Amino acid sequence: MTLTDARLAATLAQSAGELLLALRSSSALSGKALSDHGDRVSDDLLLAELAKARPGDAVLSEESVDSPARLTSDRVWIIDPLDGSREYGLRDRSDWAVHVALWERDHGITAAAVAQPDLGAVYATDTIAASNVHHVSESFSDRPLILVSDSRPPAFAAAVAIAVHGELRPMGSAGAKAMAVVRGEADAYLHAGGQWEWDSAAPVGVVLAVGLHATRIDGSPLHYNSPRPYLPDLLICRRDLSAALLAAIVEATTPRP
Repeated sequence: MTLTDARLAATLAQSAGELLLALRSSSALSGKALSDHGDRVSDDLLLAELAKARPGDAVLSEESVDSPARLTSDRVWIIDPLDGSREYGLRDRSDWAVHVALWERDHGITAAAVAQPDLGAVYATDTIAASNVHHVSESFSDRPLILVSDSRPPAFAAAVAIAVHGELRPMGSAGAKAMAVVRGEADAYLHAGGQWEWDSAAPVGVVLAVGLHATRIDGSPLHYNSPRPYLPDLLICRRDLSAALLAAIVEATTPRP
């Protein structure tokens, strides 16, 4: 039976995650050497399986040479074989992920999955809306928890947190941070200062499927399959927090006279 696009995304993310777990537990490598090897083997698996399952589709991967052919394709898989490679190389860290998303012309991200192998979890667009996630409460926290990169937090993040009476917490991997918001363990994920499309495509697909807010930090939509796949900033949060957070970002980033 042919898998739907969403089921294919979920199956591939899970398979790549299991491969990465096995490699991590058996390899004598560590640190960057382990991360680099994990990136390669996960990318090889995903590319091979996509070529078999969807031979007519294009692929944009962090670990492969970009092809201009994707710009004329109606279907492009956007993949990050190992999101949070630094964290993966540190054996006590679980905040890494595998991202698999499908972009379709005139529709945007139509199928996506994020695997968090150390948690034994796969979040996919075809099942997430029906799952028991906690974000449905619009009064989850009187003191919103905002996740930021533990290596490149936005310079204005502290001012934003103060404006909404929240607190900041660092975490690795864009996918790990986005899924923490999906699970209701955090209220927002704020990023600025540089990302690529593969960092956010699958997390954003899952986040939107479950009904959360996901935009650029100026409130504009996130667009994918661009000629230069650079997408430098991102806000994911509970919908009831979005207006306050966007206003706080404007206030924090507007130059003073």
